[in-house]
Amino acid sequence: MRLDRFLSETTELTRSLAKRALKNGEVTLNGEPVKQASIHVDTAEDVIELNGERLALVGLRYVMLHKPEGVECTARRGLYPRAVDLIELPKADRLQPVGRLDVDTTGLLLLTDDGQWAHRITSPKHRCAKVYIAELAEPVEGAAAERAVAQIAEGVLLDDDETPTAPATLEFLSSTQASLSITEGRYHQVKRMFAALGNRVEALHRQSIGPIALPDELAPGEWRELTAEEIDRF
Repeated sequence: MRLDRFLSETTELTRSLAKRALKNGEVTLNGEPVKQASIHVDTAEDVIELNGERLALVGLRYVMLHKPEGVECTARRGLYPRAVDLIELPKADRLQPVGRLDVDTTGLLLLTDDGQWAHRITSPKHRCAKVYIAELAEPVEGAAAERAVAQIAEGVLLDDDETPTAPATLEFLSSTQASLSITEGRYHQVKRMFAALGNRVEALHRQSIGPIALPDELAPGEWRELTAEEIDRF
């Protein structure tokens, strides 16, 4: 890897600022000052320091966030804070959400810079289940609840879609609260599925993704890195 690229990968410096630091003699390679931006370094063996601080490449990161309401799952800055803005890790901007949540949806959000790992979760062929808790505008009880459970199990046709949803699991926790487990990731899918049943979602919370559930101790806005065991579950 070129030295200037290594500096931009391991610090907040841009490539141009990295070259300036090199020119100013702020960088050493194996204890010796170095000014050549184009020199190639062994990132595993060479000791590279900036103003006396040793630098190292950031490895792959895997994070779970309890996403609060009013936070966007996007790379661009807009009207709302971004999920990555809540993650206090170096180069957090490089983390990508593994499946998005709407601004008004809360709950479990996984973020990573490991594209292959993310693909194993989001690819439809892996049928990774996501469980949501929905607060409904209209109460559903008795025979109506039984019909809704059966419809969801068979699949429902959403507005503007040509094919019905994949079989899913619906459970009513109360007349106005339901748990829905789906294996797809269509646009606004949960809200549209309840709309197809003639109801409206007033609040939505994602409780789990595959084998990973949101821990009770993780408050809205809080995050932690996944354990090795949790990462390997996918």
